[in-house]
Amino acid sequence: MIINGHEIKAAIFDVDGTLLDTMGEWHTVGERYLKSLGYEPEPNLGDILFTKTSVTSAEYMIENYGLDKSVEEIQTAINGFVENMYYNYADFKPGARQFIDMLRAEGVPMAIASSTDGHCLRAAMERLGCIDYFTGIFSCGDLGTTKKEPDVFMMALESVGAAAEETWVFEDGLYAMETAKKAGFKLFGVYDEESHGDQDAIKAISDIYIREFAEIL
Repeated sequence: MIINGHEIKAAIFDVDGTLLDTMGEWHTVGERYLKSLGYEPEPNLGDILFTKTSVTSAEYMIENYGLDKSVEEIQTAINGFVENMYYNYADFKPGARQFIDMLRAEGVPMAIASSTDGHCLRAAMERLGCIDYFTGIFSCGDLGTTKKEPDVFMMALESVGAAAEETWVFEDGLYAMETAKKAGFKLFGVYDEESHGDQDAIKAISDIYIREFAEIL
């Protein structure tokens, strides 16, 4: 398949902020959890927690809001909010479903490489009727790694059966794109509001960049 003069022989998709419009939900999950307990979150809590792990996020809320809960209890509760999103209502970004339909019709092999836990990804793709579009669904959560390392991309690459230099990684996150670039992939940058501040760098590193999928449909 040819897009903007480039041949797409194989594709690896991030999910949150790329295929699914879920980054806003991730950004506010801590706020929603605190409100469920009757607390009023500080205005920039999402920004504060966005760079933390689930453990350090829980520790922050215990220290700053005086929660009488363990780190494990907070993690379990927040995971419940997240799982509910994927199992029940997470949806595609505008044009994303039509785009993967096009790739499938052209016979382009596709895989998923995401930081989100695999059971959530599979539940969402099953519910949305496209789980069989992908040669595999690979999760940093399942692998015990992050996208600061190329492992999840390399496993996805093996499943699509192509060379890295002819495989396109679709991403909205700068640090993940930097990792994929170092591993030899082509980069397809996708705008998401939650990474607005990184757009100049994302545009610079991308081989193709779009603000929305409608541009290439």
